[in-house]
Amino acid sequence: MPIATTNEVIESAVIRAPLSHVWHFIKLAEFPTFYSQIKKAEHIVKGVSDETDVYKWTFKDGSVVEIKQDEHSVGSPSLLQAPCVINSEPELSYSSVVSTIRCWPVTSGEFEDSTFVRWTSKFASDADIGVIEDAKYKRRDALKDLAAAAQKMVKQHENRSEYTTQSSTFVTASS
Repeated sequence: MPIATTNEVIESAVIRAPLSHVWHFIKLAEFPTFYSQIKKAEHIVKGVSDETDVYKWTFKDGSVVEIKQDEHSVGSPSLLQAPCVINSEPELSYSSVVSTIRCWPVTSGEFEDSTFVRWTSKFASDADIGVIEDAKYKRRDALKDLAAAAQKMVKQHENRSEYTTQSSTFVTASS
C-alpha cells in the first residue's frame, strides 16, 4: 500500500533584516549571492517583460536547471517571486514544480523591522516522498543562507552609517 503524502512543501522563516534587504536577494539572478548550493546564475532568455525571464542555475553538485520567472510582484504589503523549473540536467524524476516565495515586513513586536518569508513549492502528483523531503531540507538550507546574507547586509549598512556619523562629527569638530 503506498504511503499517502502531500505534494506541497511550505517552509518559512523570520529573517532579522528589513524587507528591502531581503527582497534584494530574492531575484532569480541573485540566488547565488545567498544560496550556498548555487554556483552561478545565467540570464538566458530576456522576455517581453521582466515577468518572463529565464535563468540557468548551475549548482555546485553539477546539476543545472532552467528557471522561468512566472510572476514577480512588488505590490503592497507583500512581495512575490514565482519561479518555475522548465528544464533540468539531469532530468527530474517528476514532471513539474511551481514555487512561490512571498515576503512580508514584520511591523511590530519583538521582530519589528524583520521580514517574514514563506516559500511554497507545489509538485506534480508524480513526485515521490523522497523528492518532497529533499525539497523541504533544501528550502530550509536556502532560508538559513538568506538570513545570513541579509544579516551581513544589515551589518554593512550599520558600519557605513556609523562611519558617516563619525566622519560628520569629525568635520564638524574641525571647523
